[in-house]
Amino acid sequence: MRRADRLFQIAQYLRGRRLTTARQLADWLAVSERTIYRDIRDLSLSGVPVEGEAGVGYRIKAGFDLQPLMFSPDEIDALVIGMRMVQAWGGPQLGASAAAALAKITLALPKDKRSFVEASALFAPAFHIDPLHGERLEAIRKAIAQQRKLQLEYADVEAKVSRRVIWPLALYFFGGTWLIAAWCELRCDFRSFRLDRVQLLATAEAYPSIEGRRLADFVRTVQRNRPRS
Repeated sequence: MRRADRLFQIAQYLRGRRLTTARQLADWLAVSERTIYRDIRDLSLSGVPVEGEAGVGYRIKAGFDLQPLMFSPDEIDALVIGMRMVQAWGGPQLGASAAAALAKITLALPKDKRSFVEASALFAPAFHIDPLHGERLEAIRKAIAQQRKLQLEYADVEAKVSRRVIWPLALYFFGGTWLIAAWCELRCDFRSFRLDRVQLLATAEAYPSIEGRRLADFVRTVQRNRPRS
């Protein structure tokens, strides 16, 4: 459970009971009592009127309710452009999920803020993006989730094509294009592959989780080889 979800759950429990102990909350949420004490403190600091003390129990004053989502105009712009960029560059499934998420956020906003979403003048046009791009992205996302190898034909910067078998670890958006972070069986090393240079793509057998070939190892390798100023 995400911490934000846990704090919401704690507030809901404290609203519906006379006194609730840290031990009870810890048992219900499968965390330690120390974690609950920290969460109670943070709820209090954020303005939630928590009453009580450690060893006795906690409650929230009668009549308190969680406020609706409150975003500033700049925060709403940030959410809208983020969702629109995902719709443009994230493939059909992610695009549909982004649209659904934005609709949910809009409904959760106070009525006087909902118009800010439609009024946002930040856009991410998708007319210039090849539809096959989104299909390849979805296939790679699925392969990463299932830890399955990918067989592909890849064109380098000089348009020379090579056949590769890779272990896809992550996708990252950099310099206007998606790249695949992967372990390459041909090079026996980590490589990044531009999605727009992938010509043929097929899913192969599952790959194991091996020390030295995981995403964290890829990140460390990139950081270690990064040019220093």
